[in-house]
Amino acid sequence: MGQVKVCWDEVETACERNAPGLHSYLDRTSGAVLVVVDGAPEDEETRHRLATCPERYLRLQPASSRAQYEWMEAFVATVTEPGLRDRLLVATDGRGAFRRFKDALIDYPAERERWFVWRSALLHAHIRGWFLQQGLDPDPPCPWDDQPPPLILPTLRAAASGRAAPVTGLRQQLCALVEILPSGELHAARVFLEYLRDRGSAEFDSTRGRLDPRRPFRRRAPQATGSEKGDAAVVVDRPDAPADEGGT
Repeated sequence: MGQVKVCWDEVETACERNAPGLHSYLDRTSGAVLVVVDGAPEDEETRHRLATCPERYLRLQPASSRAQYEWMEAFVATVTEPGLRDRLLVATDGRGAFRRFKDALIDYPAERERWFVWRSALLHAHIRGWFLQQGLDPDPPCPWDDQPPPLILPTLRAAASGRAAPVTGLRQQLCALVEILPSGELHAARVFLEYLRDRGSAEFDSTRGRLDPRRPFRRRAPQATGSEKGDAAVVVDRPDAPADEGGT
């Protein structure tokens, strides 16, 4: 398809976002990324631009929710500190997994830095692969060509799936506690558990305030200064497991 202009920072942000109803398009002439959200009236002008000159824009393909979840699982399998690994295994189970995963790393700055570098390398590999698949010659060239992604072996992924042990143990302990609660406390326990169940998806509920799908999920990998560019919530959907938005 020939040469295209690329604003790599904008492409990177677009390819990490996989919120339902959000679509990102690369302007082949300017390199800018146009974002459209289904049903958003403020995007009407952008839709018109895309419709009137479709050959100018390429729809970007974000990293899939399944892939991003597997990146997280594979990272957990590389954690050697037993306490942190168990916390991460529990965090990745059920709704709100990506938010809990990030929270669990807050007290472990070295591992948190390693996670962001790990995830960035895999995201960059996804982006490079997409440009190659499309037969595109980006201008300027990809700035990450010298950054090989982490090797995710099947054994790592299998090891990560071992989270069932700590999670199952916690569920069994909760069930045992419920069995010995006085009958008068059962209603309160049920209400509190329902609150915990719903808390992970509350920020995505339109009745409680909708998350802006244009916001990037991750804090970018540290630059030479090691400074952060900012964390943001994630909107992800793993097809074969519960995730943050009712379907990372």
